Amino acid sequence: MFDGLKDKLSGFREDVEENAEVEEPAEQDGPEATESDASASSETDQAPDSATADAAADTEDEGDDDNEPSTFQRAKAFATGRIIIEEEDLEEPLWDLEMALLESDVEMSVAEQILESVRESMLGESRKQVETTGELVESALHDALLDVIAVGQFDFEERIAEAEKPVTIVFTGVNGVGKTTSIAKLSEWLADRGYSSVMANGDTYRAGANEQIQEHADRLDRDLISHDQGGDPAAVIYDGVEYAEANDIDVVLGDTAGRLHTSDDLMAQLEKIDRVVDPDMTIFVDEAVAGQDAVNRAKEFNDAAEIDGAILTKADADSSGGAAISVAYVTGKPILFLGTGQGYDDLTLFEPEELVQSLLGED
Repeated sequence: MFDGLKDKLSGFREDVEENAEVEEPAEQDGPEATESDASASSETDQAPDSATADAAADTEDEGDDDNEPSTFQRAKAFATGRIIIEEEDLEEPLWDLEMALLESDVEMSVAEQILESVRESMLGESRKQVETTGELVESALHDALLDVIAVGQFDFEERIAEAEKPVTIVFTGVNGVGKTTSIAKLSEWLADRGYSSVMANGDTYRAGANEQIQEHADRLDRDLISHDQGGDPAAVIYDGVEYAEANDIDVVLGDTAGRLHTSDDLMAQLEKIDRVVDPDMTIFVDEAVAGQDAVNRAKEFNDAAEIDGAILTKADADSSGGAAISVAYVTGKPILFLGTGQGYDDLTLFEPEELVQSLLGED
């Protein structure tokens, strides 16, 4: 999953390591050289010569602006076998990283945030905290990616556990992205954790919608609330809530018709569902493989009818990873689950830290 992006992030690390070559201090052989080095070091620490002191005084403050290292800092780093990352070391690798992120369908503002974070973390840094330049790059990338991926993240299971029952969750998104299948998968995920659920088919206009969700309900042995085709979606989900209350069911999973944010009548349906049902969560569903389109749609749906989180389907088929990186940042709402296959068990709770570790080859 996201193998293409993994390769590009690895390429950035290699580029920076290549540009910022390590300057090792000259080595001398024999115990006399060691003693001489120690003596020289001690004398320098205790009484630096006037030329060195003057140079340090003249240049020490020069490194304060824009994180640029001073001549004194560079000399000190060289003397200890360390390096300092400078703007020229990062210029070309950061450009390549930007192109790599955009080619992986990472949204422009997200890519810019990642680049700025990496630049701020690395510029002027020596290797005093880490052993290699590669580790410094990896640390900067780790923090930059996590900052954008983990926006708005919350513990989904904890929210289900603490909420007053029944918990009502409404699913929305465009046609054909796997909303109904995701509902069935989430029903199974909840059952594995001891929560009962009922499905409510608010997709009342699409021919065959009742039959599709009924097939999932039968396979999973779940109850389904549905009305005749053309019925009121809000009324169906409301009936699902009443059924759950009467039968001590923990969660109501409400399907809705696929729509575009520009479909005024369908968006009005969502507004009515909000008024009539007052769901605890509204989850946006789209395909990870849709890349930038999924990111744009997530933002548009959130602007038109506020969502609480997202499920990205077909994540196992996505080599770019742009949607997974971008959705939370552009909406301010977290990715909650990834669909990773065709089976009912192929729904993975989204863990930002695990994704970042995977992208950087840390797992």
